[in-house]
Order: sequence, then structure tokens, then C-alpha cells
Amino acid sequence: MSRKRTPDQPSTDSETPTASEAAASTTVEPPAADAAAPGPSFAERIQQERKGAKLPDPFGIATDALAGVRLFESRQDRQMAIKFDEKPSQDIIDLLKEEGYRWNPRDKIWAHPVRSESARATRIEAEQLYQEVRSMIRHDKGIEAGPEVPF
Repeated sequence: MSRKRTPDQPSTDSETPTASEAAASTTVEPPAADAAAPGPSFAERIQQERKGAKLPDPFGIATDALAGVRLFESRQDRQMAIKFDEKPSQDIIDLLKEEGYRWNPRDKIWAHPVRSESARATRIEAEQLYQEVRSMIRHDKGIEAGPEVPF
């Protein structure tokens, strides 16, 4: 039977630690927290949400960097929003107005309210409008149709 050696006891030849004792006696420092660590996982976000932690708002639904258009939803403001990198053509502005979107000069977005009784339909219509606007901008800029990049 071997006994565990403490730092105060001198080493003797008869006391050879086993592999498990050697592993237990070595000190392993925890890795330093990395500043560039990725954000919380999906499970962690759900736990935060259940605890009442706020998630980013507005959150992005889709973006097309080449076309310069993004679709967002803000649950805090209860609205769907489309944001452009540069001013869209008059045809696109007219289409947005027809669909019930209004210009918000403070946030520089085109916004449409989301009402509880029609929230799902509003989200679906916003996605369809985004796809239509995205294809119009790509056509105007002469960019080939490409895959959309979700956030």
C-alpha cells in the first residue's frame, strides 16, 4: 500500500506515486478567458430568456450585403423593419408604401407594425417583401441572383 506524499515529506525510493496519484498532484490551471470567445450558445440564450435576460433587439432576420438591404424585427417596438445601405429607387419606395411601411427618420428604417392578432402573417409578408425588394435592387445593380445570407 502506498501512501500519498505531501510536500513536507522527503522522497524515498520506496514511495513511487501511482499514475492516478501523479495526475492528482499536478496542478492544472484553468484556461484564461478568451476575449474573442463566441457568444452564448442556443441553449444558453434560451436559459437567459427564461431567466428574464434580454436578448438583442432588434434582431436581424436576413441580409444581403451586395444589395445593401437588411430585414429586422424589433419585439420591443413591435415592428418589422427594412434597412438600406443607400437610398432605394422610387419604385422600391412606392412598393414599401403600398405594403404599409412608413419611413422612420430617427432610425433610418422602413417600419411596419406587428400586431398580435396578425403577427405571423405580418412576418411572412415582411419576408416576401424583403425578397422582392432584394431582387429589385440586385437587378438594378446588375448583380446575379445569389443565395441570401441569414444572420
